[in-house]
Amino acid sequence: MIKPLRTALTITAVTASLVAVSPSAGATATAPPTGKVTVDVATVNGSGCRPGTATVAVAPDNSAFTVTYSDYLAQAGADVPVTEGRKNCLLSLVVNVPQGFTYAVSKVDYRGFGSLADGAVGTQKASYYFQGMSQTMSRSHQFHGALDDNWQVTDTTGIEALVFAPCGEKRNFNINTELRAEVGTSDKTQVSYMTVDSTDGSLNTVYHFSWKECPAR
Repeated sequence: MIKPLRTALTITAVTASLVAVSPSAGATATAPPTGKVTVDVATVNGSGCRPGTATVAVAPDNSAFTVTYSDYLAQAGADVPVTEGRKNCLLSLVVNVPQGFTYAVSKVDYRGFGSLADGAVGTQKASYYFQGMSQTMSRSHQFHGALDDNWQVTDTTGIEALVFAPCGEKRNFNINTELRAEVGTSDKTQVSYMTVDSTDGSLNTVYHFSWKECPAR
């Protein structure tokens, strides 16, 4: 497997809006709760995140959680099998929050490394949804070679469009991501690849919480 050299974080940033499932009427953000927040991986499926290759950690101030992958790489060209050109990962997470609070994800920072020959194309896609609720529309970012450096993209959602987990209910938060590498018009004898793989934890995905207090029962 090709392992890129990690350089100083980030060459480029692209910002796009997440399309939410539906607006949460009257949603107002509040400060993160001071109680303990945990995120557990309920299930993990996909060619980009075999069991044991994705870890989750919550920020000490409960403002976000991170997902770090250790084997998430798509590559194409030369004698690389066609099946290696597309990798995906579906994480189903159990987010445990203090009583009286609920959360939405307002911003996601994706980071990775790309090595694309001139004319090759890389694609990163993601969608997010709560168990039992309609899926958000997928967001997609393309990268065009030549590229040989770290990449970063950020998806954001305005406060008026945030979708919060239903108060008092346990619903898994599902994250569906995809990574592609395509030869495009590049020299087909060259290998191009895109990765969110990080063996040292320096390149991870950050999911930023937005918090709201639940109505008193």
